[in-house]
Formats: sequence, structure tokens, C-alpha cells
Amino acid sequence: MSFTAGDITILTTCSTYKSCDSCTPHAKCLWCFSSNNCTEYPVSWLLPPASLCPLSQARWGVCWLNFEALIIVLAVLGGTVLLTIMICCCCCCCKSPSSRPDRDEERFNRKREEILQRAEQRKVDRKARHDEIRKKYGLMGDADHPYSKFENE
Repeated sequence: MSFTAGDITILTTCSTYKSCDSCTPHAKCLWCFSSNNCTEYPVSWLLPPASLCPLSQARWGVCWLNFEALIIVLAVLGGTVLLTIMICCCCCCCKSPSSRPDRDEERFNRKREEILQRAEQRKVDRKARHDEIRKKYGLMGDADHPYSKFENE
């Protein structure tokens, strides 16, 4: 906190705060219940070192939440967010391939149908050639009389 009186600026250090309620609202200050003092938060470290204040006794931002609880809460929230994102990604990724087998199955059925049509066409062509050969050599009899070949002999 700074006060300006004309051209003179006075900076208030964290050690001037004597209670947790006056210390914790300042982001640069850390209150330690074990030593009952307000110190500057070591910004070079994410967590205050144990030599400065044990995590269970350190307060930052609010007096009712210690660093251990803050770490647990942030870890749970972060894990929940990551888990939610992973589940959403898996659902989106799994949903897309589930429609893909439908397309693959449709393509497979289409190819199978084409193969069956070509096979049927070859069968018809082969029967027509065989009928021409039978006709050429006189093996075609009456369609009504399958044993007509034997009657002519």
C-alpha cells in the first residue's frame, strides 16, 4: 500500500500489519499463525518455504483458508476440469468413429451388391453362350419336354 503526500511516497511493508484480517487482503503479504506475523509473500516460490511458515499455518488472501486446503482445493478443481475435458474429447472422438462404421458398412454393402450384380450378369451371359452352343449342335429341345433329345434317337 502506498500513500502520497505531495511529492513524498510512503510504502507500507507487510510487517506493519498486526492481524490476519489486515494482512491477507494484500496480495504481496502472507500471514503466519505460528509466528503471528505478516511477511512478504515469496513470489519466487509458488509455495512459501517451510522455513518461512508451515503450510498448515500460512494464510494468503483470506484468513479462514490455509495453504494446505488451498492446494487441495485447487488440485481437485484442476483435476475435475482436466477430467471433464478428457471425457468431452473422448465422447467427441468416440462419437465420430461410431458413425464411421455405418459409412464403412454402407460402402461394403454397396460393393457386395455390385459384385453380386456382376456375378449374375456373368451367369446370364454364360447361360446365353451355352444355349447358343446347344442350339448350334441341336441339343436344344422343347422347353416343355426335357426328354425330347431321347425321343429323336
